[in-house]
Amino acid sequence: MKIKTRKFGEIKIDESKTLSMPEGLPGFPGFERFVLLEDPKTAPFCWFQSLQEPNLALVLMSPFIFKPDYEIDLKGFIASRGWKNVETKDLLVYVVINITKGEGVNKITANLIGPIIINLKNNEAIQVAISNSIYSHRHNVLESS
Repeated sequence: MKIKTRKFGEIKIDESKTLSMPEGLPGFPGFERFVLLEDPKTAPFCWFQSLQEPNLALVLMSPFIFKPDYEIDLKGFIASRGWKNVETKDLLVYVVINITKGEGVNKITANLIGPIIINLKNNEAIQVAISNSIYSHRHNVLESS
């Protein structure tokens, strides 16, 4: 299947890799189909690209790369979704990255309270809102431990 993207132009993707967001993406109503695009040139960043809108793509990254002690209750999340025969190893966890270019300084922040969880068994993606968290929606990636 071919899709149009702002970052990569028109590209061919494997249709079996498309992701459904049954609850949509907060702030972007009506957009429920995405694909995760990984490019070795931009690693460890990847792109959460809308299949419906070429200009809608979020930069994602695994939080464990810059915050190895990041914790999220994946077992509780699986139970709350009612996913059967799904284990934590079947899930990918990403956080939305914001890159701000300033005068001589680049700032990279991550939304640790709104991770995107991808279920590899059913190709669903859900953005979770974590309340009462020790984490921030503007965690400085460059100063992480």
